Amino acid sequence: MSDIVVHGVPGSPFVRSVEMGLHEKGAAYRLQAISLGETKSEAYLKKNPFGRVPLFEHGDFSLYETQAILRYLDDVFPEPPFEPADARAAARMNQIIGINDWYFFQKVAAVVVGQRIVGPALLGRKTDEAVIAAALPMGQTCIMEFDRLIGFEPFLAGSSLSIADLVLAPPLDFLMATPEGRALIEGTRLEDWLKRMNSRPSMLATQRPEVLRQTG
Repeated sequence: MSDIVVHGVPGSPFVRSVEMGLHEKGAAYRLQAISLGETKSEAYLKKNPFGRVPLFEHGDFSLYETQAILRYLDDVFPEPPFEPADARAAARMNQIIGINDWYFFQKVAAVVVGQRIVGPALLGRKTDEAVIAAALPMGQTCIMEFDRLIGFEPFLAGSSLSIADLVLAPPLDFLMATPEGRALIEGTRLEDWLKRMNSRPSMLATQRPEVLRQTG
């Protein structure tokens, strides 16, 4: 049995980012699927007091926060590298990660996907159209900026896959399953980038559960 264990809720974009990283590194691991409720249990909070996923264990070493996990994987499994050697490309990677974490995921992808797919499919909630509408201006800003930053490179930070690609692909793919996401992304350079990402074995091996693959 692998000594790498990823504890996470299936379908979480953050869990998928870590799983993709492990696939890209060719590192064996085991996914310990948990429910949303379990992240607030006393046992889980002892390992991650913030009650978020994923929780990563490598032998006796425990780690949370997706960026930290991916950077750890890059140190422990150096090939292929996830961080550009060029200082400007590395800075661009970190900029894109920051945009995703602070603006795109929290204020756009999580909101729209939550209202269109996760809430109705898993929680029996009705979609609040006003909440979606309020998220779209930030969505437009984020997509336009990602489109500008990728330019004509094959990956977000240059000629090779980086942590930025691993972090952004899962939530962007999820958002693309909604009509609002398609309207934002279609016709941009991100559309072709996402198609290339979706053809990678790491994306194909880490699909969302069927109930979350429906179109919102």
